[in-house]
Parts: sequence; structure tokens; C-alpha cells
Amino acid sequence: MRITQCLALIFSAILPLACAHAEVPAWRQEYLQRYALPDIYTKLVDDHGDGYAGLYGARNVREVIPGLVYRGGANNVYDKNGRRSNSNPLPVEGLQNFCKQGFANGVYLYSTNYKTSPHAEDCAADHAGAGHFDYTQQSVLLYTSAQQAVLKMAYDTITGKTSGPMYLHCWNGWHASGYISALILRQFCGFTGDQAVNYWDKNTDGNDVGSSEYNQIRQKIRAYVPDATMPLDAATQQAVCPAP
Repeated sequence: MRITQCLALIFSAILPLACAHAEVPAWRQEYLQRYALPDIYTKLVDDHGDGYAGLYGARNVREVIPGLVYRGGANNVYDKNGRRSNSNPLPVEGLQNFCKQGFANGVYLYSTNYKTSPHAEDCAADHAGAGHFDYTQQSVLLYTSAQQAVLKMAYDTITGKTSGPMYLHCWNGWHASGYISALILRQFCGFTGDQAVNYWDKNTDGNDVGSSEYNQIRQKIRAYVPDATMPLDAATQQAVCPAP
């Protein structure tokens, strides 16, 4: 087979994948209107878990891909209904509230005490959504496979393969959640390494100094190479992506 024929076959396989237009989920608009956040730096829920009662049980909640992907922490140390160690997954109240808000997926980004938590929640959803919240665990700072699994979940959310938004959380909503969110912005929204690192720093609420681990996180964000198997066309990027 001639080289030109080989190239034609290769491009005929690649171009439809790269240029296919994704359908932005219709339910996204409801979350944009409900939470009405102006940017990816403004909090819907503050450090003590206050600000939006419908998501009580979480801390430092911000949007990543508006209306589709959200990030934050778990409200354990400030929980008015029962405090416990910070090193824990979402309290049950938080799981129930995300379910009621119509979220489809939640991901705990550390493994500590995950086995003690329910791994799913059913509810009568107050809003759009199927009334079922899956709660999984992925250690994205430790394992590339975990990182890829979360990116694929985000891709499925953005392209409408799931029935509601997803919530990514660590303990405080600063470091691990910021890391995977920075990669999501690199993968799907074209953020440069510097833009993504600036995003990570800005959303740590000043808790980004004094540890060599933080420089390692910055290096990993800069080194990330977008995965060609999860393309997002330019029209979809323009429709869903935030400004740096």
C-alpha cells in the first residue's frame, strides 16, 4: 500500500473523532441558573460549609466546568450536626444533599475511611437528575490510572452520557481537588500549564506554600499531556469552558 493511501486511511479514522460535535446536556442550564457563579474562583459554599444550604456537608465548593463539574472538600470539622476528623469522606448528610440536588457522581480523592461511607445514595431528587448518587474513590495524586478514570467521568459528564453533574472532593477542597480540576481544564478547555498552575494556586486559599509536595503538584500539572482519546471539539469548548 502506498504511503499516501496509508495516510488517507489514518486521517479518515482520526478526523471524525477529533471533529465530532458533543451534545452539551440540556440539564446543564438548570445548574448554571441555580448556582449562578460568576467564575471558577468564587465559592458557592464557604470554608465552614455555609453559603448554600442545599449542599450542606461540603466545604469550599466551586465550579470547574460550569453547570457540569464541581469541586471542593468534605465538611467534617465544622459540621454543625456532628463533627469528626478532617480526614474523612463526605458525611452522610452531604451524600444525601448532593443526591437531592441531582448530582450523578461524587468522587472522594483520598482513600482514608472511604470504606466506612455509603458508596451510593438514592433519594427523591428536588431538581433534575435520576435520584441516584454514585460515590466512588480515586487517589488521583498517587495513581495515573485514578487520574484517567476521573477524567473519563468528567468527559462523560460534559458530553451528556450521565444524568447530572459530578462533585470532586478532597478534605479541604484545596489540593487534590484542585489538582484534578486543573487537569480537567487542561484536557478539555485548553488551559496552558501556567494557567492551570495559577488556577490551582489561586484556589488553595493561601494554603500553597511550605511543602515540597506542592511543587510536585505544580510540576505534574505543567507536565500533563491531554489524552487524544477524549477530544472536545471547539464548539463544545466554547459553549462550556470557563475563562482562565
